[in-house]
Amino acid sequence: MIGSLFAGISGLNVNATAMTVIGDNIANVNTTGYKSNRASFANIMNQSLEGVDTNGIGRGVEFWGTTPLWSQGSIENTSNPTDMAINGRGFFTLRDDTGSTLYSRAGDFSFDRDGYLINPDGLFAQGYQVSAVNPDGTLVLGTIMDINVPGQSTTPPSQTTEITVDVNLDAGEAVGQTYLTTMIAYDSLGNAIPISITFEKMAVNQWDATASVPAGTLQTGPPAGTIAISDNSFTFLGNGALQDAAVGDPQIQITGLGSGAADMNIVWDVFDDTTLATNGDLTQYAGPSMTTFQTQDGYSAGTLRGVSVDEYGVVNGAYSNGQITPLYQVVLTDFPNQSGLSKMGNNLYAESRNSGQAMPGMAQSGRLGSISPSAIEMSNVDLAQEFVKMITTQRAFQANSRVITTSDEILAELINIKR
Repeated sequence: MIGSLFAGISGLNVNATAMTVIGDNIANVNTTGYKSNRASFANIMNQSLEGVDTNGIGRGVEFWGTTPLWSQGSIENTSNPTDMAINGRGFFTLRDDTGSTLYSRAGDFSFDRDGYLINPDGLFAQGYQVSAVNPDGTLVLGTIMDINVPGQSTTPPSQTTEITVDVNLDAGEAVGQTYLTTMIAYDSLGNAIPISITFEKMAVNQWDATASVPAGTLQTGPPAGTIAISDNSFTFLGNGALQDAAVGDPQIQITGLGSGAADMNIVWDVFDDTTLATNGDLTQYAGPSMTTFQTQDGYSAGTLRGVSVDEYGVVNGAYSNGQITPLYQVVLTDFPNQSGLSKMGNNLYAESRNSGQAMPGMAQSGRLGSISPSAIEMSNVDLAQEFVKMITTQRAFQANSRVITTSDEILAELINIKR
């Protein structure tokens, strides 16, 4: 009978602990990135003097620990462009003031006054600094560091090196007639320079092009600034298409800029770089001369206007000159055993021997999931399931209390036998 009392007490203790786990899950139903826990129990076995319990009667139950459930929480959209939710495996990597590295699924971030991306506790979000962008658009990443985007940051200007102009020249124009089109280019200092290209019909199916800039753009000397177009004569075929080139694209060369900027050598993209065949930008059809499209690759200096994050975790700066520049790529970290992470509170985890070594990487690489921008991951607590657990735990607690009261009644009857 004494054994049944202790077995009942053990049942009361572990079910009270299980109710605490359930209450903790319910309390965190709205906690960002929270992962619910499941209570586990283990039976306690007796041992005989020989070391083996031949009867197989246990001594009750013990609390075996909690197991986090790593199912995906629902994604909630927000209006904050720096909020991020991980869709799949991985943790955000954070650094505290002591230099310690911590990890979290909660992605509610914002910039502080110094331009650092931080979580609500002031921990610094970590990312790979983008050192360059390859021609194919892939990023060249540097070391892992605090993500810092100062609000007054600027992007330097880029000199125009190539232009594209789609122009149709009227095949019915008389010899000597001209057509003027103007576009904006940028020098090495970011100054906007209107460049006017004048087409003059020299003969049937033959046009020449000259370039000019407004007065005061070039130095008056000595030496005087110059602007010229190499290979500026264009011959058209009977079908209105431009005759293929012999030497390649013409170039607009500008020297002696009054701003003190570097000399410019602008490629006028008219022919295919490999075959030297016309790309169709210049045509001579019957109809009014007109410009239908034009582009150039330069831009002025710009100041930061906003920050956005994409599904790869790339932090992009949007500047006043229209440029979208990748600045950092958020670090996501995976672990061999994420259930072995040490819980630190405030939605934070720390690496432990049981979790294995941290494996940093980028979103959508390896086993790591993607990032949903302007969103946060909600708790994965299932309220209906927790309520069912609450009912069963309550009944288990009640049943164990009945074991104790019944055992007490039996002991009372045993004592009363003498009477």
